[in-house]
Amino acid sequence: MSDVEPSLHIASNTEAWWRFFISIKSMPESHHKTNQTQDLWPNRRNFLHLLGLTVLEILSPPWLLQAQQRKRKINNTIMNKQPITLFLCGDVMTGRGIDQILPYPVDPEIYESYVKDARDYIKLAEQLNGAIAKPVDFTYIWGDALAELEQRAPDVRIINLETAVTTSNNYWPKGINYRMHPKNIPCLKAAAIDCCVLANNHVLDWGQAGLEETLATLTKAGIKYAGAGRTLDEAQAPAILTLPGKGRVVVFSFGAESSGIGHNWRAKDDQPGVNLLPDLSHSTVHAIADQVQHVKKTGDIVVASIHWGGNWGYKIDHNQRRFAHALVDAAAIDIVHGHSSHHVKGIEVYKDHPIIYGCGDFLTDYEGISGYEQYRDDLGLMYFPTLDPTSGQLLHFEMTPTRLKHLRVNYASRNEAQWLMDVLNREGKPFNTRVALSEDNRLVLHFSNN
Repeated sequence: MSDVEPSLHIASNTEAWWRFFISIKSMPESHHKTNQTQDLWPNRRNFLHLLGLTVLEILSPPWLLQAQQRKRKINNTIMNKQPITLFLCGDVMTGRGIDQILPYPVDPEIYESYVKDARDYIKLAEQLNGAIAKPVDFTYIWGDALAELEQRAPDVRIINLETAVTTSNNYWPKGINYRMHPKNIPCLKAAAIDCCVLANNHVLDWGQAGLEETLATLTKAGIKYAGAGRTLDEAQAPAILTLPGKGRVVVFSFGAESSGIGHNWRAKDDQPGVNLLPDLSHSTVHAIADQVQHVKKTGDIVVASIHWGGNWGYKIDHNQRRFAHALVDAAAIDIVHGHSSHHVKGIEVYKDHPIIYGCGDFLTDYEGISGYEQYRDDLGLMYFPTLDPTSGQLLHFEMTPTRLKHLRVNYASRNEAQWLMDVLNREGKPFNTRVALSEDNRLVLHFSNN
């Protein structure tokens, strides 16, 4: 027995039949009294079309009707999905000096050329801007960002976590090594971080044991990650964030050697490591496209988070731009989240998909370190792109200017926000993007598609 009611066979065409009869009834009387066949033909054609559809539905087997009803329901659900807003930012480095002001610091010994104690970075910050009462609570380091996140209420919060979360002493001899004590992981929970991208040049600073402890700590805290793993498959796997009633955000994390990641950090089938791109070629794009195809569903927003390029300089490498475009064109990527630069870089919108080439630093212990002052690495942005899940296209893009001071995130001043606006407008010219500073000190992106 069919569980499809007989009335459903013609229910979907009822409204169409009603419109047809109304159109006939509303025709001028002269049309019925004359032989204006050409004028009557559209109505005859509509009649035959509706009759055919109704007959087909009556004769269709129940399983086909059920499939059609499910398809209509799915299409209606997709069309009714609400926009999705992301929170993205640049480098979040909760190790070294930041870790030392938190409740559970690791052993402060470090192995840099000039600095041997991580607490010296606290002293540098204090010499510049005054004393910091230690230890701070887990919310302290986020400062004004917490109020901004609460007000904006983004659907997902994604950061580039550029530190190992470990007590491992097996440091990699690379000059600079970041680590945060696992007991300080509540600092990430304090900001309700949903996902950490890990394909960067610091997650393996304390060896493979340090990486494995990082992954275990994030998992225990309920924070998803992408871009690093105990095996190649795990490192390449995306983080999938499900938003009830809205859809999913799928986050892929990639690293490039140009950011300082050594080739020996590449994850292998039997070796922990990061998801390191072999290059920025078309073949790499096609490999990513295959990965996306296996996981992307209709209505998903797919993020490609990429750690690439050097620390300083505004110029966008031609290969990076070509690669980002190809990710949109061939790999169904909806937004490119680029980071590694210590300062903000230009933003492009390509075919209605945002490409952030360099987010800049967001939370670091660089306060008081001299050099490269012209780039204002103490100034950052909280990025809030809003996308349409049915198309993946950008609907709206706002940014909140921030400043690092006292080893915490603070709202930027009006002058500092204007400085950031000038930088983004200057660097956005080749991409036909510009930003405007609102009365509430936020930056709004305006763009013409490339």
